[in-house]
Amino acid sequence: MNFQEWFRLFTVQILHTSLIEWLAVGFGISEVLLAKKNSIWLYPTGIISILLSMFLLLNVKLYAETLLSIYYLVMSVYGWVIWKKRKLEGENQVSWSTNKELLIAVLISVAGFFVFYFVLRNHTDSDVPLLDAFVSSTAWAGMWLLAKRKIENWIFLNISNIVAIPLLVHKKLPLMACLTIFLFVVAIFGFMDWKKIIGRRKLSAI
Repeated sequence: MNFQEWFRLFTVQILHTSLIEWLAVGFGISEVLLAKKNSIWLYPTGIISILLSMFLLLNVKLYAETLLSIYYLVMSVYGWVIWKKRKLEGENQVSWSTNKELLIAVLISVAGFFVFYFVLRNHTDSDVPLLDAFVSSTAWAGMWLLAKRKIENWIFLNISNIVAIPLLVHKKLPLMACLTIFLFVVAIFGFMDWKKIIGRRKLSAI
């Protein structure tokens, strides 16, 4: 697909985008921007985006993607509770992951990849089970780290994003591809902002 075809498809998709889809994208963007600012409000906005997305996914019979959204919903509620508890305890700062937490994140990615790949390959008509499984499994790990307020969540989420971008282009979903590019850029700044927070905390402790 050349650029002219891609741009035409992009224009057509924007013109035919439903209000629910625009709201889902809008709340999704708000969630990432709030996460970048280390704000607990990322979770309620994210939950709204997830619920709207689940409606859209079920409507087009993307059941595997709906299952992934259910996981995001559970992790969002889990993360909201943890962040609120830490705020009450005065421990609302981000931090680097311990070796154990990084190992768990990697295991989530690896185990999730094999589970997703097996299901997609043997129980769906997916033509991209390898890439789809990779995108989903690394996003799982990233969401788990985000819930624990670990800075490495941005790395795992962007590993997922960088593979998702060409995958979405291949699937002729240019609007979603552009959104993912935006999320990729925001995640880079999110990592740098969280790193500054950790640095300031270390300086204040001296």
